[in-house]
Amino acid sequence: MAKYTIGVDFGTESGRAVLVDVADGREIASAVYPYAHGVIDEHLPIPSKEIRLEPDWALQDPEDYIRTFQNTIPAVLRQSGIDPKDVIGVGIDFTACTMLPVKADGAPLCTLSQYREHPHAWVKLWKHHAAQPEADIINLTARRMGESWLDRYGGKISSEWFFSKVLQILTEAPEIYAAADRMIEAADWVVWQLTGVETRNSCTAGYKAIWSKREGFPDSSYFSALDPRLANVIDEKMSRRITPIGQRAGNLTSQAAAWTGLPPGIAVAIANVDAHVAVPAATVTEPRRMVMIMGTSICHMVLSKEEHIVPGMCGYVEDGIIPGLFGYEAGQSCVGDHFAWFVENCTPAAYQQEATARGIDIHQLLEEKAARLEPGESGLLALDWWNGNRSVLVDVNLTGLLLGATLATKAEEIYRALIEATAYGTRVIVEAFENNGVPINELVGCGGLPEKNKLLMQIYADVTGREIKVTASNQAPALGSAMFGAVAAGKAAGGYESIYEAAQTMAHLKDVVYTPISEHQQVYNLLYDEYLKLHDYFGRGENDVMKRLKRIKTEQVLKNT
Repeated sequence: MAKYTIGVDFGTESGRAVLVDVADGREIASAVYPYAHGVIDEHLPIPSKEIRLEPDWALQDPEDYIRTFQNTIPAVLRQSGIDPKDVIGVGIDFTACTMLPVKADGAPLCTLSQYREHPHAWVKLWKHHAAQPEADIINLTARRMGESWLDRYGGKISSEWFFSKVLQILTEAPEIYAAADRMIEAADWVVWQLTGVETRNSCTAGYKAIWSKREGFPDSSYFSALDPRLANVIDEKMSRRITPIGQRAGNLTSQAAAWTGLPPGIAVAIANVDAHVAVPAATVTEPRRMVMIMGTSICHMVLSKEEHIVPGMCGYVEDGIIPGLFGYEAGQSCVGDHFAWFVENCTPAAYQQEATARGIDIHQLLEEKAARLEPGESGLLALDWWNGNRSVLVDVNLTGLLLGATLATKAEEIYRALIEATAYGTRVIVEAFENNGVPINELVGCGGLPEKNKLLMQIYADVTGREIKVTASNQAPALGSAMFGAVAAGKAAGGYESIYEAAQTMAHLKDVVYTPISEHQQVYNLLYDEYLKLHDYFGRGENDVMKRLKRIKTEQVLKNT
C-alpha cells in the first residue's frame, strides 16, 4: 500500500503544501494559501487604528501560518482522494531568519490585546532590515572582543539574522522583550503548534543564531557586552537544546489533526529552512554542486568536507544541510522582487495592453522582447541592490543603480539589464567560494524562476560560465520538507533511515541543461569587469552616496510621519 508525506513550505507571500508519494517522490497534489496580511511593511493590519511602520520594516501575522495548515493540507487531501491514514509524516520549512516573541505557552504577543498595537510584538520577516544599527553593534563588539565565531559568518552578522532582531526589540521596546518568555524562529514555532512541544532546529540555530555543534552559543560575556540585559538571553528566552535536522520533533496533536484532517500521532520532522531543505530535493548530497533557490531572492547553497572562511558568506554550519558535511550559504536579497518592482512601477501601459491582448503574463512579454537582444546591445549595466546586498558585501543600506540609459532605452532593455545584474551578483558569490577553497563545478536551479524564465537561466549560464541543471520539482523546498517528513517517520512506518536514502528515490532533475554560449561569455566577461568596478566603488566605501541618499530619505520620511 502506498505511503505519503506532506511538505509545507512557508514563503514570503504564501504558504504551500505538497503531498508526495514516498516511494518515488511523485507529487500527488499541491495547494497554496496566500497570506491574508502578506508582508506587513506600511502599517499594522488593525482596522480600528492606523499604526504606520518606519522604513525597512517587514512583519507578518503568525495566524496566517496557522491558516496555511488549515487551508492547504485539507486541500491536498481532497484533491488526491487518498486515505489520510496513509500519510506517515509531515515536514515544514520556512524563510529565515523569521522570528517572533511569544509567551511560555506559545501564544504570540501580537495576538494578545495588550500588545497587538505594538509593532515589535509581531513576526519579524527575514527581510526586516530595520535592525541594521543593532547588526553594526553586534559586529563591532565581536571584532573588539576577538570573537572567533564571526569568521564563520563571513566576517559580518546580517541585520536579517536572529540576534540583530532580538537586540532591536530590547533597545526599542524593552517592555516587549520583558513580556516575551521565548524568542523563537517561526519555523520552530509552527512545529510547536503541530506537536505541542517546543523544539529548536540546528539549521536556523547555526545559520541565523550564532550556534555551532562544537561550541554552542557565544559566551554570556559577549551578550552582556552588547547589553547587560542580554547576558542570559539563551537561558531566559531561548534554549541550549538544539535538535539536528532529520530527526522527529514529535507527533501531530489532536488539535493539529483537526486543523489538517490528518490522523493524530503521525511524525512531524524537526523544522528546517526553505533554501537548505531544497538541497537534497535538488539531488545534491555531495560537494562541488551549488544549489540556487531562485525566487524573490536567491540562496546559494554548497557542501564541503572541509571548513573554509569565505568573506561575505552568510555562514557555514557543520551538518547544517546534510549530515557529515559542512553546509555553506550565501545569497542575494533581491532577484524576483527586482523584476516585480520593475513590472509594477516602470512598464509602459502599451506593454500591459499587448500582454493582455495576447493572453500572456507581462513577464513573459518582457522576456520575449528581451531575448531578441544580444548581450551588451542595450548599453545598460545595473547593480542588483534594490533590497540591499546580502553576499558578499552584507550591507542592507546599499541601493540599486542603472547606468547607460538614454531617451532611446526601452523597457525590455532595462528588464534584461536587471536580469544580468542578478547573474553578475551570483558570479561574485561563486568566485568568492572558489577563491577561498570551496570549488563549484555545476549549478542546480530550483524555485519559481527556473520554471518561469528560460532567458534568465541562459544568462546565468553565460555569465557564470557553468552548466545549470534544473530540479524536476517546481516545489523543491516543499518536496525537501516531505523528504525529511519521510525520514522522521522512519523505515518501519514506510519512510527512510536517512536523507541520503530519501534523496536517491524521491529527488529528480529535469532533462534540460543550460550550457554557456561561448560568444555570449566573451561579451559578459567584459560587462562583468565593469560590474565589479561599480560593485567595489559603491559597495566598499569609496563612494557612500547610496547610504547618504538613504539617510536623507529616512530623515524626510520620519519628519512627515
